[in-house]
Amino acid sequence: MAEVEIAGSGKAGSDKGIVALTGATGFVGKRLQARLLESGYRVRALVRPGSPRAVQMLPGCEAIALQLNDATALRDALADISALVYCAGSVRGRVADDFRAANVHGVQHVIEALQGHGQSPPVLLVSSLAASRPHISDYALTKHEGEGVLHSRLDLPWTIMRPPALYGPGDQEMLPLLRWLRRGVAPVTGPLNQRLSLLHVDDFADAVYAWLSEPTRCQHQTYAIDDGTPGGYDWAAMGRAVAGRPVRLLPVPASVLHSAGAINGLLSLAFGYAPMLTPGKVRELRQAHWLADNRTFQAATGWQPMIDLATGAQRLFASLRTD
Repeated sequence: MAEVEIAGSGKAGSDKGIVALTGATGFVGKRLQARLLESGYRVRALVRPGSPRAVQMLPGCEAIALQLNDATALRDALADISALVYCAGSVRGRVADDFRAANVHGVQHVIEALQGHGQSPPVLLVSSLAASRPHISDYALTKHEGEGVLHSRLDLPWTIMRPPALYGPGDQEMLPLLRWLRRGVAPVTGPLNQRLSLLHVDDFADAVYAWLSEPTRCQHQTYAIDDGTPGGYDWAAMGRAVAGRPVRLLPVPASVLHSAGAINGLLSLAFGYAPMLTPGKVRELRQAHWLADNRTFQAATGWQPMIDLATGAQRLFASLRTD
């Protein structure tokens, strides 16, 4: 039996339907909660029983505590929804199975649950650019496998979105790097000529809202989106954007990263924690580029990013000063 908790009432005078959201308590999920509620949707967050972050739901968000492998509870939770946004995911792990519960099996469970309701509502899977290179890491492999769950179900109205590195208020993954850049130092973990696409979390939330407005035009499509900077950023450009001046490039030797990844993997085995830096993660960091292209998604929905890295970093650090 699912446990239900309603954090408050929805936006007065507006009801566009219910969006079921997994991963609602994470960095991206919390921003999606806010954007959807602001737009007149009701949000039904599917959270793990006993999750300490379930209390962080915004007013108007209905939290349902359940295990995604509880077929009956999941079918009930998805019974009257207008859309499903699957934002849950695992980014830490030592072996592939550490990632599969959220990145693959969870996708399978929600798709199977939707089968019992006749015509399926539109489904958006929040994947990753890493899914385009499944050979480089267990994370990339399982993101690719999660996408494959949808590719095998052309009878369902799904869309896949592959954001690049996301940043903004509440982020903890990109924040250390942005702080180094702001100090005038770029710790270059990839090749010196590496190019990376980035996206502010608010622009990503707007992209999800744009998808909700045009799900049929986006059906069975995979989109990789970014902040609209042509060719992404190299390290010097990232530094200039964040610091407002040229920064010192400090290359981190590949041998150091590989050694650190291997040692961290061994320590995680000995002490039983889920590591972030692994040999696979190092291979991700060492790729020549991670780039996106907005043209197809923009043509389908009219969405355009509004926040470049300079603006996003300025807003981020201003918000940190007021915390």
